[in-house]
Amino acid sequence: MIALFVILWAAGWILAVRFLRPAAEGNPSAGFRPSIVIPARNEEHNLPRLLESIPQGAEGPLEILVVDDASEDSTAEVARRHGARVVSSRPLPPGWRGKTWACHQGAEAATGEWLMFMDADTWFEPGGLENILTRHHGGALSVLPYHAVRKPVEDLSLFFNICMAAGTVPASLAGQFLLVHRDDYRAAGGHEAVRGRTLENFLLAERMRGAGVELRTIPGRGLISIRMYPEGLNALASGWSKGFAAGAGGTARGTMLLVIAWMSGLMIAPIAAALTGVWWWAAACVLCVLQVSAIGRLLGSFGAPSLFAYPVPLLFFFGLFGRAVLGRGGKSTWKGREIDVD
Repeated sequence: MIALFVILWAAGWILAVRFLRPAAEGNPSAGFRPSIVIPARNEEHNLPRLLESIPQGAEGPLEILVVDDASEDSTAEVARRHGARVVSSRPLPPGWRGKTWACHQGAEAATGEWLMFMDADTWFEPGGLENILTRHHGGALSVLPYHAVRKPVEDLSLFFNICMAAGTVPASLAGQFLLVHRDDYRAAGGHEAVRGRTLENFLLAERMRGAGVELRTIPGRGLISIRMYPEGLNALASGWSKGFAAGAGGTARGTMLLVIAWMSGLMIAPIAAALTGVWWWAAACVLCVLQVSAIGRLLGSFGAPSLFAYPVPLLFFFGLFGRAVLGRGGKSTWKGREIDVD
């Protein structure tokens, strides 16, 4: 049993190596100015932080477009006040999701050759935009934002973040940020090709690979951050449930098996320690805590209590993931809209 645990525990380090961001290299094409497209529905509270983090002038983007997706708050006014150009979304057509429709319209309205899609709840860290452009070497570049955790309940996202990173870094696309040339975007069919998907990033990655577009995702620590589901437990559970089963299905099979093996090892140690009281299982628990802490801190500012008591967020992950699998094909409400769960 100890030998099995060691093998499963080692799988975690294989994952961790993927989450180490490669050093920036000199890029002669750096310095191009993208059009930033931000789909926004009821984002008046998030937009100021993002828009204020975007450099201005020659250091900044060519333009900033906020696509107001039928917001019921002052999203449009906030965007204009911060210097963005507001694109008022046309009515949502049948078969489209709100985000894909907004991104599609933003791409149509943008004037730049380079398109940078960003979620409204993300923001650049100091120097983040410049460093991202330096790391772009052609094709499609995605950045998985660093999770800025503020409340203890947000620590429950720990293993969801790890699983999301495993499914996107380095060879797929994260859904919160994408930098791509307009020609490559069109070659893949753009957001029109993935219009009905909740986790459009996975299918868009497949489309880009099929069109011969090179793609990669890098971790966002020090580049881009995000705060996920600050509203509390209900929003967190609803947010992760709405497409997480589909996201797991879109993850490469070998990667998914690696994640399952590692998480199984994380549960073996505390269960065996509780049942046997043998010292080496207690030592195994310490190894798990150290490993989870190292991996978690690569992806977010998760608190020490959740890292030391990692079985709690892990059990939460298992429970919510199981509910998401059983709920596939049902309905969910997100930002005032009823959507089909992928």
